Amino acid sequence: MTAVETVEKEIEKFSLKELAEFRLWFAKHDSDAWDAQIEADAAAGKLDTLAEEAIAEYKTGKAQEI
Repeated sequence: MTAVETVEKEIEKFSLKELAEFRLWFAKHDSDAWDAQIEADAAAGKLDTLAEEAIAEYKTGKAQEI
């Protein structure tokens, strides 16, 4: 059995209250992981091309405020 399968089986045993608590914990955990990945990608220059394209579109009037 994989670690994920083990965790799935344990989660299935949660009460509604425990499941709600787990959802809150997981949402924060997932959000923190996403933020860390974006920061790492930005620091590594992986987003530079996208930023340059966005700036170029803005300068040529192709971008709109949302």
